[in-house]
Amino acid sequence: MSTYFTDKSLKFLRALARHNERAWFQAHKADYEAHVREPFQRLLGDLQVPLARVSTHFRSDPAKVGGSLFRIHRDTRFSNDKTPYKTWQGARLFHERHRQVPAPSFYLHLQPGNGFFGGGIWHPELPVQRRIRQFIFDNPGGWKAAAHAPAFRRRFDLDRDEMLVRPPRGFPPEFEFIDDLRHRNFVAWRPLDDATMTGPRLLSILAKDLQAMAPFMDYLCAALDLEF
Repeated sequence: MSTYFTDKSLKFLRALARHNERAWFQAHKADYEAHVREPFQRLLGDLQVPLARVSTHFRSDPAKVGGSLFRIHRDTRFSNDKTPYKTWQGARLFHERHRQVPAPSFYLHLQPGNGFFGGGIWHPELPVQRRIRQFIFDNPGGWKAAAHAPAFRRRFDLDRDEMLVRPPRGFPPEFEFIDDLRHRNFVAWRPLDDATMTGPRLLSILAKDLQAMAPFMDYLCAALDLEF
């Protein structure tokens, strides 16, 4: 068993939340590299084998630039919040075709008191939302097995942020999963506490999470005509 993140990882992110400015970050960049980015890259490398057991079409890329790890820098161009850095570190295990077409991803989020693992498609454009809704309507049995199986729901919650106030038009109100068609994001997730994120079993826990998330991701890939 191997430990990736430590209390120093969380301490850095907590301090960044208090001192979210470029001068502070530059003065503490070595701590970011040693305690956040480098261990995350090592974890992404080690996740390649368990991810390949789930699907050979997804990638856990530890590259420093252009890989699975999101940049710590915020894009502030269209935001009223001009703080330059995110106060968390996230990474997505992406589909091999994600640069060509909309595709679901697995996601891991490191943040003090708010770590989580998830999977799905976040903020898809309207045509993609409509396509997934229609697929759910046309294939309700598969959706029930993928998103509502008791074992799955004991482990994961469906994201309910940014839902439509009413079901979308064109679907009968008596449809079994009419409420699910209100989703704008088709995402399942579960929290990972600080002890898990900094503990020696993180890799094995994530390997089990990948396996448990596989039917949900497989269903979304089928909805979008992607290989799984």
